[in-house]
Amino acid sequence: MNTIIKILLVASILLLTYLTIMSIVTPIQFDAEKESREKVIIERLVDIRKAEVEYRDQKGMYTDKFEDLIKFLKAAKKKTVLKEGSLTEKQLEAGLTEAQAAKIVRSGNRQEIIANGLENFRRDTAYVDMIEAIFPEKYTVETIEQIAIIPFTENQKFDLKVDNNYTNTNGIKIPLFEVSAPYEVYLKDLNRQEVLNKIDVQTKLSKFPGLMVGSIVEPNNNAGNWE
Repeated sequence: MNTIIKILLVASILLLTYLTIMSIVTPIQFDAEKESREKVIIERLVDIRKAEVEYRDQKGMYTDKFEDLIKFLKAAKKKTVLKEGSLTEKQLEAGLTEAQAAKIVRSGNRQEIIANGLENFRRDTAYVDMIEAIFPEKYTVETIEQIAIIPFTENQKFDLKVDNNYTNTNGIKIPLFEVSAPYEVYLKDLNRQEVLNKIDVQTKLSKFPGLMVGSIVEPNNNAGNWE
């Protein structure tokens, strides 16, 4: 009987020790994985913000349809200035500005160009494919649709909302957008209790339980809730 009691006691001690260790290790592991995933998701949210801003600049409003946003990115062009050379301190001190230098070069007056030391100075306007312009070496026409997908999910899309009719207290209409990814989606395969704990904390603080950029409630300069 004493032997059985000793075995049960040892087993209880080992179980208690295991549970104590796991109560410490589990939150640490969860937070590490959460942080790792959120770095990738934040990068994707920033990409969507860039795309939405370009869409608004050309169309005057945001879109709440990823299909339209992706179609725009594939077809649109972005006006860019191709730069070659730069003004020296001596040229700047002499009062020469970028605009003046560009005008001299565009005039084609070789004598004036040489006199101002602008032989290697170029400022040419060009129209570049939108994807190449804002996402160099990151997306292609074939891969840009990935921008809508929340990483670490089974092709779950970000939640995209817009309010193009928001009017501030001064009567000025300001288009707004927000795009979000909740904990429930990108952390769902992790420890369930830890996920619920994170949601509970954010809810009590009246904050979005997940990652979000922009807001359709009020203007926030398209900031992310991690910034």
